[in-house]
Amino acid sequence: MSFASQVLPLVGVATGAVLSLAVSAVNERTRWRRQQFVRWDERRLNAYAEFAHAVKELSNQYKGLAIARGLTTGSIPLEPTDAVLEELAAAEAHRSALAEALWLLGDVDSNTAAVKLNHALWHLEWLARGIPTTGIATWPEAYLEFRRAREDFLRAARSDLGVRGARITHDVPWPPPWRPNDTGVGGP
Repeated sequence: MSFASQVLPLVGVATGAVLSLAVSAVNERTRWRRQQFVRWDERRLNAYAEFAHAVKELSNQYKGLAIARGLTTGSIPLEPTDAVLEELAAAEAHRSALAEALWLLGDVDSNTAAVKLNHALWHLEWLARGIPTTGIATWPEAYLEFRRAREDFLRAARSDLGVRGARITHDVPWPPPWRPNDTGVGGP
């Protein structure tokens, strides 16, 4: 038996072992990356959803204040009592805390859209509380600005999450045909 006939099988076994180890390492690393991606993807989704919900809740409460001040129409006025203002302050603090998760998990476009959404929300707050502002000074205009900022935020969040399609909905007229067209509209 020649030396080559003894060494070649050993080289083949050693090569097979090294390749098997390399393939296993690559597979393990790929699996780990996939798990990390899914983990952070779920956290980003929760951060975006919770923030969007908190913003919508605040906008609804500010609309109630605006109804009470006669800036818009609606069925649920909210008088600015001390208890209501304390509740609004707590809701704003909660929204602010939720925004911190966005800065950690969101991409630049989503975070920028969140800042613009915050500005539009605060504009509604100032109008609803009767604090003087410059620029857009009517509730309907400010509310339309808020709705656009909210849609921009949702669009950016969807893009960051990899949700296909740039549009959130098809164009639907507001107010709906069954609702009288008043100047103080405030929809979803």
